[in-house]
Amino acid sequence: MGDRIAEIWGSRTPYPAGGDWPARVDEFVEDGVGADGIDWVQSACVLCSNGCGIDIGVHDGRIVGVRGRSEDRVNHGRLGPKGLFGWQANNSPDRLTTPLVRRDGELEPASWDEALDLVVDRSRQVLDEQGPLGMGFYTSGQLFLEDYYTLALMVRGGIGTPHLDGNTRLCTATSDFALKETFGTDGAPGSLTDFDNCDTLFAVGHNMPETHTVLWSRMLDRLQGPDRPKLVVVDPRRTRIAQEADVHLALRNGTNLALLNAIQHELIANGWVDKEFVDAHTVGLEKLASTVAAYPPERVAEICGVEADDIRAAARIIGSSERLVSTCLQGVYQSHQATASACQVNNINLLRGMIGKPGASVFQLNGQPTAQNTRETGANGDLTGMRNWQNPSHVEELAKLWNLEPAQIPSWGPPTHIMQILRYAEEGSVRFLWITGTNPAVSLPELHRIRSILGQDRLFVVVSDPFLTETAEFADVVLPAAIWGEKTGTFTNHDRTVHLSEKAVEPPGQARPDMDIFIDYANRLGLKDKDGRPLIKWRTPEECFAAFGEATRGRPCDYSGLSYQKLRGGSGIQWPCTEDSPEGTERLYSDHVFNTQPDYCEDYGHDLLTGAAHERKDFTDQQADGRAILKAADFSPPHEPPDDDYPLLFTTGRTAYHFHTRTKTRRAPQLQAAAPEAWVELGTTDAERLGVAEGDFVRVESRRGYLEAKARVTDVREGVVFAPFHYGYWDKAPRNGDAPTAANELTSTEWDPVSKQPLFKVAAVRVTKAGRPVEERS
Repeated sequence: MGDRIAEIWGSRTPYPAGGDWPARVDEFVEDGVGADGIDWVQSACVLCSNGCGIDIGVHDGRIVGVRGRSEDRVNHGRLGPKGLFGWQANNSPDRLTTPLVRRDGELEPASWDEALDLVVDRSRQVLDEQGPLGMGFYTSGQLFLEDYYTLALMVRGGIGTPHLDGNTRLCTATSDFALKETFGTDGAPGSLTDFDNCDTLFAVGHNMPETHTVLWSRMLDRLQGPDRPKLVVVDPRRTRIAQEADVHLALRNGTNLALLNAIQHELIANGWVDKEFVDAHTVGLEKLASTVAAYPPERVAEICGVEADDIRAAARIIGSSERLVSTCLQGVYQSHQATASACQVNNINLLRGMIGKPGASVFQLNGQPTAQNTRETGANGDLTGMRNWQNPSHVEELAKLWNLEPAQIPSWGPPTHIMQILRYAEEGSVRFLWITGTNPAVSLPELHRIRSILGQDRLFVVVSDPFLTETAEFADVVLPAAIWGEKTGTFTNHDRTVHLSEKAVEPPGQARPDMDIFIDYANRLGLKDKDGRPLIKWRTPEECFAAFGEATRGRPCDYSGLSYQKLRGGSGIQWPCTEDSPEGTERLYSDHVFNTQPDYCEDYGHDLLTGAAHERKDFTDQQADGRAILKAADFSPPHEPPDDDYPLLFTTGRTAYHFHTRTKTRRAPQLQAAAPEAWVELGTTDAERLGVAEGDFVRVESRRGYLEAKARVTDVREGVVFAPFHYGYWDKAPRNGDAPTAANELTSTEWDPVSKQPLFKVAAVRVTKAGRPVEERS
């Protein structure tokens, strides 16, 4: 296998366009465990949104290793470093094994009855005093579909509050909204096999080699194959993918929309538009053409800080492609015009007629492994089954499924996003907050504010987690949760592939699956349907999955043809999977009929600049009715530009070795050793001006906070400062004692107006050598 820390993507297996990606089975097993003594249990990896097929190795009731599943359509046996080594967190001595309850200011062990009775008592108090709007719930992108669907029914149907969101708001909300704005509903149009067939790849704000290591292995094998696809990359950093690019557009943070408008300007001006396709299958071309006419390369070069000729070269590659795959991720999603920019990426594929056929698609990718499921089940900003909260018939349909009165389901406004839930908690109207499987004390912006909110005496905080995280330190009750490998459930990756993860081992101590915890809580709280029966009818994950299949019947994410039995063995299966498509559906919109019919669509759209929600009449007036919507938007600069006091632009991101706030990956020895502490990247010119050398400790300050970490001098563009966001306040810089290393000490309480995704990519900062000021960049 080689050193998969040093060789992140493993050995190369080049292949031609249209060929099958060769299988390569990656495996890691603890030393001293013989192969004959291992039982292999089917699962999939939960450490990025690729969802690679994986088998869990079990010996004497303990996880001892993993191997890739060669037959799986997603990874053909490959695993990245996190997949190979991250499972060791399951065996960590740090696991929570009993509930904890705060007594006299300290978290102390308690029984499940004591802990849940306290949670129920406080819930009843809040419901009696403030009603459902006093209750808030914040979940993860790493649970299973069955956990989310149970949570969505409990919160939206039982308690009746709109205050339910997932931390997928931080990584994938823009993906969801951009797909709805353009195509009418959520759901990736394409298939991972499109990477096998494309002749051009357009990667916008997507550091694929580190965020999706196995997907990059696939693309790298194409790039080293006999008919190399062209590659255009948009990123202020010269990442590994940028090093492979034919054109790398190292733009200034926060200027994505202007650049994408310029590319569309060139496509239209040069006649690189599939006019027949656009006329037949889209609406909005006239307004789009009028808007992008104001963005010639020369003007945009000034805005973005790139060469006009490079913009033209990128447009020429895209305009001459025959099979174009476009991808985007956090570089687009975590900025101030996130949804507007993501829609322009959709537009580029539509202008070229590149959708619904092999090698031609747009991927609005996800960050977390089960992010897609929060959207499908209704555990974030959507209603269950991709229903439209503004469509009364959709709400009535959901109420009938749940045997509730429609008025019980909060649909008078959009589901509340986490930044607003926390604002309500800050102001005192939300008095109960249950946080499941996520660590907002590290992952949310402006962390001093988050700590102050979570630390309020008037806010009752419940945390379900396998570890005592930075967030759990603020909790009144901590519930020990079972994790991957310790429970059965399903999850869906970013090309709609559904995998079954079987229970391989028992959870430690008294830890319990989230679904079981929710059912127990709902029963103790006395949540009933309109006939007085328990609200939640299922008791096993398989029963829940079957119920969800019925809830999605006839909707875009139709699971009605799937079952646990069908998902056992072989590969994952893509939804929609129905009686008419029993083996799943590889590509959506192959007939070029889009989900923009007013009675079927999931959302009526928004004004991309203000975020104002359109009503049904606004949507109907577009006369899309089965055609995709080309949405135009003008560029506006970020709200916090550099100035004399804070002359640099700060951006955050990831490393291949860690996942989110390192709750699990820092407990894997190989991953922790590979990236044990935070760092700060500075460009060569900025480092020289500041007198900073490789390895020096630097202090990065914004108007909200600071961090201290070692400097790395790289070829990131001049004026840009980068830090990974994985590291929390607990991660001590060796020389600086208690200095914070969390990137989100610096980021701002601001979000995209449409998707409500927070900004992590644009903040004004200054950099000094730690311990003494240095000359700042003029």
